[in-house]
Amino acid sequence: MSTTLLEKHIVELLAERNEKAISLLYDHYADTLLGVAYKVVKDEDLAQDVLQESFVKIWKKSDSYDASKAKLFTWLFRITRNTAIDKLRSISTKTDKEIQIDVSDVYNLGEKAISPELMDMKENLDKIEDKYKIVLEALFFEGMTQQEASEELDIPLGTIKSRLKIGLREMRKIYGASMVVAFIINVLI
Repeated sequence: MSTTLLEKHIVELLAERNEKAISLLYDHYADTLLGVAYKVVKDEDLAQDVLQESFVKIWKKSDSYDASKAKLFTWLFRITRNTAIDKLRSISTKTDKEIQIDVSDVYNLGEKAISPELMDMKENLDKIEDKYKIVLEALFFEGMTQQEASEELDIPLGTIKSRLKIGLREMRKIYGASMVVAFIINVLI
C-alpha cells in the first residue's frame, strides 16, 4: 500500500473512531515520532512518555484533523513536538517549585512581581479582533512557531508576523507594554 493510500486509510479509520487507526499509526509512525520527542527532551524514557501521551492526544483530537490544512504526518509531528515541549515546561516548573521549597528566600519576588492582570490574559484576548486573537492563541497558548501557525491557519507567514505585531500592540493598550513583555517571557519560558 502506498504512503498516500495508507494515510488516507488511517484518516478514514480515525474519522470512524476505529481503534485500528492507532495501531496503524503506531506501526508506521512511532519510531519517527519517538525521534521527534527525543530531539526535544533529550532523554529516552521521557521521550517514550511523550510518545505515549502524544498517541492519547492524537486519539482524542482525531476529529480535529483536517487534511486540507496539513498532511497527516505534519499533524502528528506537531502534536508530538508540542507534547514534548509541554513535558519540558512541566518538568522545569516542577524543578523550580522544588528549588523554591529548598531555598525559599532565593525566589522572594514580592507582590509586585506577581501580576494578577496577567492571569486573565487569555480571557482578555476576546477584546481584540479575531484575526489577531487566533494568531496570538496559536503562538502563545498552543506553542506554535510562526511558520507552524502559518501552515496550520493557512495564512501567509508575512501576515502572521503582521497580525502578531498588531495583536501585541492591541494587548499593550489593555495591559501596558511591561505587562505584555512579562506575559511573553512567562509563556515562552
